[in-house]
Amino acid sequence: MSILRPGDEKFHYSDSSHRWIPPDPDYDQEVWDEQVRQHKQGHLKNERPKVRIQRLV
Repeated sequence: MSILRPGDEKFHYSDSSHRWIPPDPDYDQEVWDEQVRQHKQGHLKNERPKVRIQRLV
């Protein structure tokens, strides 16, 4: 599960899925795509591993 920080709301719909179309129809889609990409990278940096890996000896 990722962490939502203040300001993340503009990148998410109410169901927490990512918004791939900018909220403003006049907003540049390429700029929005890059902002969403960077936003998603921020989620990944804050994510903890879901599975603990153990080495078998």
